[in-house]
Amino acid sequence: MDSKSLLTYLPYQNPFLFVDELVHVDESGAKGNFTFREDLDFYKGHFKGNPVTPGVILTECCAQIGLVCLGLFILKEEKINLEKVKIGLSSSQMEFLKPVFPREKVTVTSTKLYYRFNKLKCEVKMHNASGDLLCKGIIAGMVGIK
Repeated sequence: MDSKSLLTYLPYQNPFLFVDELVHVDESGAKGNFTFREDLDFYKGHFKGNPVTPGVILTECCAQIGLVCLGLFILKEEKINLEKVKIGLSSSQMEFLKPVFPREKVTVTSTKLYYRFNKLKCEVKMHNASGDLLCKGIIAGMVGIK
């Protein structure tokens, strides 16, 4: 399955979809991009006159690209019907190093730490177009079948 087809199985839609492109995914990790559009609702109040992307949204972007896309790939390799998959974030430990502003394109990469007993744990990193590390952390999630 190609990366573009895999995106159709993401359990998100606008305005809560934070994946524009899945550049690469294999059994070891994933890499994808997202551009934070300036019309996203959360910028209206975070912060007055100086909008910055909230950390919880950066975490979500990392989870969608680095954890969920990778999890879907792994499940597809196991011949699981992706239309019946449920995914939930079980833990995140993130460190925010630089702000992310409206119109900024980010790249998220993940490295699988382990997948066992329906739990996937990954190291994630987010960089901007200049290659600056914006945030990093460890994210884990559980997968199940409906």
